[in-house]
Amino acid sequence: MINGVGTFARSASVLAAALLVSCAGLPPGAAFPRRESVALEDLQGTTLGAHFSKLSDDHPDRSGFRVLSVGVDGFVARIRMVEMAERALDLQYYIFRGDETGVLLMTALVGAADRGVRVRILVDDGDKVDGDERLARLDGYKGIEVRIFNPFRYRGSSRFFRALEFIGNSRRLDYRMHNKLIVADNAVALIGGRNVGDQYFQTQPETQFADDDVFVAGPAVRALSTTFDRFWNDGLSIPAAALRVASAPTAAAELLAPAPRRHRHAPAAVASGIDYGERVAAGAPIAGIMDGTLTLVWAPASVYADPPDKRRALGTRTGGRVVADAVAVAAGRTQADLLIVTPYLVPAAEELETLHSLRRRNATVRVLTNSLASTRDVIAFAGYARIRGSLAMDGIGLFETRANLADARGSGQTMHMSRYGNYGLHAKLWVFDDELVFIGSMNFDQRSKRTNTEVGLIIDSPELASQVTARFERMIVPGNAYAVTMRDMGHGVHRLSWETSEAGTPANYSVDPATSVWRRWAVRLLSVVPLDREL
Repeated sequence: MINGVGTFARSASVLAAALLVSCAGLPPGAAFPRRESVALEDLQGTTLGAHFSKLSDDHPDRSGFRVLSVGVDGFVARIRMVEMAERALDLQYYIFRGDETGVLLMTALVGAADRGVRVRILVDDGDKVDGDERLARLDGYKGIEVRIFNPFRYRGSSRFFRALEFIGNSRRLDYRMHNKLIVADNAVALIGGRNVGDQYFQTQPETQFADDDVFVAGPAVRALSTTFDRFWNDGLSIPAAALRVASAPTAAAELLAPAPRRHRHAPAAVASGIDYGERVAAGAPIAGIMDGTLTLVWAPASVYADPPDKRRALGTRTGGRVVADAVAVAAGRTQADLLIVTPYLVPAAEELETLHSLRRRNATVRVLTNSLASTRDVIAFAGYARIRGSLAMDGIGLFETRANLADARGSGQTMHMSRYGNYGLHAKLWVFDDELVFIGSMNFDQRSKRTNTEVGLIIDSPELASQVTARFERMIVPGNAYAVTMRDMGHGVHRLSWETSEAGTPANYSVDPATSVWRRWAVRLLSVVPLDREL
C-alpha cells in the first residue's frame, strides 16, 4: 500500500510539472529532429499503380469508386491493400485500437515492412485507451515510422491523468485530427468514417458501428496523398521516438503478442460468426475489384481536406473550414432533395437555417442519426435534442437508428452480430439532388466544423448517389429506425412521437424508446448547458 501511494504521488508530481511546461502551447517533442517525406510518385512501378493507371487512362479526368458498407469488408480491404503494397503505405487515423482487428492490421503492416515497403502511420492522440500504445511501439521497426498528432505529455492510459492534463492545457489538447485514410503505393485509397478497431468493423458485441468507406483509384488518390503529406510534415505531427514510447524490439513477435481480451463476449471471429482467415484469403472485395467482377464507378470528384493548422487558419482570410464549407455550399445549392446520414446532429445556426431554407423552397430533407438508445455520446445527443422538435415541426424527415435491429440487411453486419442489440451509427454521408455524394470523416456537428480536422470527397455520380440512397432506405425501415414526427395534440399543443415496428406490428412511443428514465433526465439536464460549440 505504501509503495502504491508513493507511486501515485510521484506520478502526480511528474504530471503537475509537465502541466506547467505544457502551458506554453507546443506539443511535447516539437523540437525533435525529423525528416520530411512525400508520397510515391512512380505509379507505374507497382502492380497496383500499373493496374489502376491503365483503368484511369480509359476514364480521363475521372476517379474510380466503390462504397464499402459492410464492416468486415472494410477490415479485409485494409488487410489486402497492405498485403498488395510493394513500395509505400500511408495510414492516417483518429483512432487505431490495439484490439483483435487492430493487431491483425499491425501484423500485416510489419509483414509489408519486411518486404521493403515504406510504412508511415499518423494517429491522433485524443481518444487513446489501454492497448493502443502497441501502434506507437512499431516506430523504429525497419521501414515503419509512427507519428502522433498533437500528443498529450502523459503517455499512459489513465483517464484521470489525461483529464487532468487536458484541464491544464485544453486550448491545445482540444484540437484533434479526425481524418481517416489509408493509401497504398499512391495508387489506391480507402477513405470514409471508419477508424481501426473491432467496433468499427462491426465485430465487437458490446459496440457495433454502422459505417462506410469508399475505395478510390485514379487522380483523387494523388490528391489524398497530398493531404497526408501535409499532415505528416506538419509541426503538430510528433515522431513517436520523441515521446519515448518507441522501443521497437528486433523481433516482430515481441511487438505483436496476442491482444489482451477486453470484452465480456467471445473473440470477435466467434461473436460475429465470421471466419476472418477465410475472408482474408478470399481477398474480397479488393480481389473482385482487381479482376473486374466488382466494378468501379468512374466519376469526377473533388478532395477536400482541412489544413493541419485549422484552428489558427480559422482566424485568417482563407479560413480553415475547408470540408464543412464545401458541404455547406453543396447543401445550399440543393434544389429538390437532401439526404444526410450523421451519428451526431448538432448544426450551427447558419447550418440549421440552410435546412429550414430548403424546406421553405419545398425541398425534401431527410436525416438519419442515432437514437438515445443507440448513441455513444449522451452529451452530443443533448445538443441534438434541443433542435429535433423544430426539425420535425418543419417537416424534415427525421429518423433515429435503433440499437436492436429487426432486419440486418443494409446494417453492414450479420444478423448473428445484430442479436446483441448494441448497434449504433457512425457513418457520415450526404446526397445532394440524387447527383452528388459526400463521404468522409465529417460529422454534422460543430466540433467537425470548428475544432477537428476533417477530410472527404464530393463525387459527381448519380449512380453512387442511388447506391447511397438505397442504403439509407434500408436503414430507415420500420424495425431498424424510429421515424420522429411532431404529433398535434390539439389546442396548439405538439409533442414528439417515435413511430416504429415491434415484431412486425406498428408501434408508437411518446418518449425516447428503449431508454431508462435516468438516461432521459440526463439528456434534459445536459440540454440546458451551452456546449454546442464543443459538440
